[in-house]
Amino acid sequence: MDDQLALRIRLFREGGQVAPEVADFVTAELTALENEGRTVTEESAGMLTSHLMMALTRLIGGAPITEFLTDEQVAAELADHPEAVERARRVSARARTELGATLPESEINFLAMHLAVLAQQPSH
Repeated sequence: MDDQLALRIRLFREGGQVAPEVADFVTAELTALENEGRTVTEESAGMLTSHLMMALTRLIGGAPITEFLTDEQVAAELADHPEAVERARRVSARARTELGATLPESEINFLAMHLAVLAQQPSH
């Protein structure tokens, strides 16, 4: 993880936007991706990081997350990236177990899209 992405996480944590356990959870997920050889930087994973931290924070705080229908383009894109969908489901299961936050299907799809984009980045 590069310094800029670490700074993003630190600012979310220190600014009180996310609970420490959410920041720790997201950091662990990013570290796992990096350990698998993914390039995890501000550029490649900044949006993934912010999206996941805020979604988990809303869920833990009891705020509703509006469900929406996945349009055909997103569905087609995800069909080409079954590994990203599977990874998103595993992250969701860990979030439910570790944080008590159950990601709705729409959030799993968003997470899968971020993971699919990350998987297309050159590995280090």
